[in-house]
Amino acid sequence: MTVRTRILATLLALTALALAFAGTTAYILTYQNVDEGIDDDLIESASELRTLAASGVDPVTGDPFSSAEEVVVAAIQLDVPARHEGVLGLRAGQRPLVSQQAIEVHLENDPELVEAVTPLLDSDQVVLRTISTATTEYRALVAPVSALPEAADAAGLSDEPAALVLAYDRVAEHAVTQATFRSYAVVALAALAVTGVVGWLLTGRLLHPIRVLARTAQNISDTDLSARIPESGNDDLTHLTRAFNGMLERLEGSFDAQRRLLDDVGHELRTPLTIVRGHLELMDPADPADTTETRHLALDELDRMHRLVDDLVTLATVGQPDFVRPVPVELGRLTDDVLDKARPLGDRTWLVDSRTDARTVADAQRLTQAWLQLAANAVKFSEPGSVVAIGSRTNSDGSRVHLWVRDEGIGIPADEVAHVFDRFARGDHGGQRREGSGLGLAIVSAIAEGHDGEVTVDSEPGRGSTFSIVIPVRPVPDADAGDPASGPAGTTSRPVPPVPPAPPLQRTVASPPTAPTPSLPPALRPVPPPSVPPASAGRTSPHSPDPEGRTAP
Repeated sequence: MTVRTRILATLLALTALALAFAGTTAYILTYQNVDEGIDDDLIESASELRTLAASGVDPVTGDPFSSAEEVVVAAIQLDVPARHEGVLGLRAGQRPLVSQQAIEVHLENDPELVEAVTPLLDSDQVVLRTISTATTEYRALVAPVSALPEAADAAGLSDEPAALVLAYDRVAEHAVTQATFRSYAVVALAALAVTGVVGWLLTGRLLHPIRVLARTAQNISDTDLSARIPESGNDDLTHLTRAFNGMLERLEGSFDAQRRLLDDVGHELRTPLTIVRGHLELMDPADPADTTETRHLALDELDRMHRLVDDLVTLATVGQPDFVRPVPVELGRLTDDVLDKARPLGDRTWLVDSRTDARTVADAQRLTQAWLQLAANAVKFSEPGSVVAIGSRTNSDGSRVHLWVRDEGIGIPADEVAHVFDRFARGDHGGQRREGSGLGLAIVSAIAEGHDGEVTVDSEPGRGSTFSIVIPVRPVPDADAGDPASGPAGTTSRPVPPVPPAPPLQRTVASPPTAPTPSLPPALRPVPPPSVPPASAGRTSPHSPDPEGRTAP
């Protein structure tokens, strides 16, 4: 059975049970009320007979009663039987006395009833009982005149016994009730049928999103995850639809990331593997010089593959919950630490444009990784001795912080700015292709997005470029404001409680060439040259990220 059928069957069963219970209860109560009404009317008739006997005078003729029979005759004449009620007078050894009025029930026509009540003629008390015959079932009252104390005290009554018999046709009286509840049963069945039709349509409408969800799930394959379920309303099924669509988005993102990773690996690792294999096949093992040269070439290609795999692994973790681990960060101290780590990247004039003292909640290690990647790129695309400056500042309202690297290098053409953050984007400059895998700026972009931020670039060919990481400033809990466990760059080994998210920026994009550069202070603060021998412009320190190209292919 389908869910729709089970729901409808349950609904109809509960509705039928409720209607049956209500109808049965009402029928029983009505049945009892009818019986109680019959008994009350019969007892009232007995009371009237007692009153009539106590008066001792026939109200019709005005003469005193001389016998019990006269009392019974007067009672029959005065009594107005109700519907389904009959009246009868009993006398010893004679035919019953009958009413001359137009009544519905003639008790004298049922010999079994007459035979059943005759023995009660000499009873010393009024009898109320149910009598069943072949004709029907009666609720009868037998009131012998001699059983009435008022009649016994009356003078002049003969000793001939007589009794008044009043009886209701109980079956006929209850037939009205039964007819009413037969109508109720018909109406209940009709209501049940209407409930079934409405319930079928309603459950079909309510379960429509689930059927759409099932069809969508059946149509989804590993190559097409674009199908989505329309959302409408704000009920539980709508929440389920939203959750399912969110799951599809996450799955689509995961599949896309997996495909990109496979494509990237296949694209970038095939060339170094082919180079290594070709040189090993052509190597002359008997020639020491050829062997040494081939060994150096193979090791160099393996180092490049190792760096490439590291970068791909980093990009593969983008979007995972632990990609960014926010902790309290002192941005001014982080600026100083990044500068100290960037100086060995190359023989450049290292400057600090500005330094903010703001604090925020961010991943200091990821920000350092992205900042140093930008510094390494600046070294790679600038000449020895030129200025490479870093800086940090907050905007006017303190809601965003800008972390930038500025160089005086070759710059980026305007038509290539939009592609600098693409994976494996490497450009030719003056016919020379730079070293690197082309993943560095993609990693920087992913780190910025992990902080709900973006990366912008302002560049002019021949005059240099400025790359800025813009992230929101998140409030730091007061309990962590002077935490002695803070490490270098203002980090702490303890995770902080969750903080309200800042309004998200747009997805990381390259800004147009006309984007404003960070405002600089009136005087630049030069940094003393490092005490260690500077590295060449095209190399990186063992602890720095791999310098990457930042221009479009």
